[in-house]
Amino acid sequence: MERKKKNILELTRYSVEEFRKLDKIPVSVLLDSVRSLNNVGSVMRTADAFRLAEVICCGITGVPPHPELSKTALGADRSVSWRYAPDALSECRRMQQEGWKILVLEQTAGSVGLAEYAVDADSRLLLVLGNEVEGVDQRIVDIADTVLEIPMLGVKHSLNVAVSGGIALHHLAIPHLYASEEN
Repeated sequence: MERKKKNILELTRYSVEEFRKLDKIPVSVLLDSVRSLNNVGSVMRTADAFRLAEVICCGITGVPPHPELSKTALGADRSVSWRYAPDALSECRRMQQEGWKILVLEQTAGSVGLAEYAVDADSRLLLVLGNEVEGVDQRIVDIADTVLEIPMLGVKHSLNVAVSGGIALHHLAIPHLYASEEN
């Protein structure tokens, strides 16, 4: 079996304009005062990879255009639908009233291990990722439909927010990714 790496022309799938017109999976991510523009750009790049509905930047979370964000987004800041909402709690409440299930990625008593969470492909899911130091605002944790946790097996008790977001978003996107391959 030949395993020649693909070149950039073989990897190119869509233009930004074509991507923006595609149906998106019903998963969005809300960044609750994520302070690092590199993390914001990385989450946007992940949102592009999984064709997420949108990225919502709240609180102190930076937004495009910004060179530091663009450095890690690699163009995803132009392809992914994003918006700014000043208050993360209000935005979560509004989306919950619209039928979105609020999923918080945090370490709490009673959290559900990510691998144990059964994704309902018919539900609209909002994954909330928190500040690099403080995590997700406790008031959002309190109203969440589910708190998801990535088990930590080493010395460190947490992962970088963009890394943990990527892991969780992959898990949430899997049912949609396989469904689109079948169509």
